[in-house]
Amino acid sequence: MSLRALIATAEGRYEDPWHPFADTTARLAAALGEAGFHSEVAPVDEALGRIGDADLLAVNAGDPWRHDPPIIGAPTDAIAGLDAALDRGIGVLAMHTSLASLRDYPSWPIATGGIWLPGISMHPPLSDARFDWEPHPLAGPEPLMAVDERYAYMQPIGPRDIVATHEHEGVRHPVVWTREHGSARIAVDLLGHDARSYDSPDHRALIGRLARWAARA
Repeated sequence: MSLRALIATAEGRYEDPWHPFADTTARLAAALGEAGFHSEVAPVDEALGRIGDADLLAVNAGDPWRHDPPIIGAPTDAIAGLDAALDRGIGVLAMHTSLASLRDYPSWPIATGGIWLPGISMHPPLSDARFDWEPHPLAGPEPLMAVDERYAYMQPIGPRDIVATHEHEGVRHPVVWTREHGSARIAVDLLGHDARSYDSPDHRALIGRLARWAARA
C-alpha cells in the first residue's frame, strides 16, 4: 500500500528570490515517489491546516520573516494542525531552508531540533560538495556527493542523531540528522538548494531512507 506524504511548499510569504521552490518541490515529490510515497502538495499554511492522516509531512519552504516588513502570523487552525500531527506521531522530513521557515509555529524548532539564526547561520558558496557520513543506521555506503550549499552555524535545540556532516572553518557542521519528538519521528536534511542537489543519486536515496524511517515504513 502506498504511503501518503503531504508536502508543504513555499508560496507567497514563504517564497524568496534565492530558491526555485517549484522545481525542488517537484523533485522532492519524485524522490518520495521512488521511496513508495504518494505525495500531495499544498502551500505551507494550507497544508498544516489539513494534515489529516498523512504518514509524512515534508516541508520545503523559505523564511516568511525575510520580507520587508516581515510577514508575521499563521492561521490558528494550521498551528493546531501541526501540533496535533506531532502529538499523534507523524513522520516529518524537513528540507533545506525549512529550519528558517515556519517561524510562526512554536512547536516547529523544538520538533526539528534546530533553527537558522539570521546573521549567524550561513553557508559557503554553492559547490560540488562532499558530505561525510557519521555512524548512523541511515548512512550510505559511499560518501554523499551533491551540488549544494553547506549550511553552517545552525542553532541546535535538544539532542540529535547526526547522519552527515561537513567541515567549514575547522568546525564540523551537521547537515542531516534524525530525532524523536514525543511520538513523532523527525528527519532533517539541510541539502536541496536546487534541482542539481536532487540530481545526485546519493541524495535521492538518502531522502528515501529518511522519509521511510520517519514514517516508520
